[in-house]
Amino acid sequence: MNIYQHFSVVGFCNTYLVAPKHGSEALLIDPGHVDLELIHLIESNHYKLKHVLLTHRHTAHIEGLGTLRKIYDVTVHASSFSAYEFAYESLEDRDVLNICNLSVEVIHVPGHSLDSMVFKIDHALFTGDTLLCGRIGSTPGYREQALLINSISQRLMNLDENILLFPGHGTASKLRIERMFNHDLLQLGTIETEREHWRDEE
Repeated sequence: MNIYQHFSVVGFCNTYLVAPKHGSEALLIDPGHVDLELIHLIESNHYKLKHVLLTHRHTAHIEGLGTLRKIYDVTVHASSFSAYEFAYESLEDRDVLNICNLSVEVIHVPGHSLDSMVFKIDHALFTGDTLLCGRIGSTPGYREQALLINSISQRLMNLDENILLFPGHGTASKLRIERMFNHDLLQLGTIETEREHWRDEE
């Protein structure tokens, strides 16, 4: 599987181009800003862009979608909790999409926003603004923060520790690294029991 990260200074967001192999059908995750660099990335690798996955509806992650849809005939997939003015395929928690010869597992992780989705593709986790390198996503209040922490703990922390994380902002990471060093998770005590478990195993 090929994964390309496209960073845009407009919103400081990551867009990901994912395809099983060179020249195959491909998908985009969170087209925050579509520029010539991103178009060149798609075209120079001879990808056939067919699908777009949206982790959540915040403007910084979807702003380039209008431009993208003028160039490519794509099917957009987004949470059933979202509401868009354009046609899209509604996603539910635990859905599995078979697109572009890839299996995409849908994980609902609310807190940053009600419609926040994480996409697991093979050994990669595209986390949007839920879990980032060294921190968790922002929330509008303490209740939402508690919901996000619980969602991360219940839905993400039990996955393979070697899975790679590709967030909506910042650098890539690995689940094991976040278990050990994520400041927000450690500060709030979410993974303390896991650390104790590791000590017991040692």
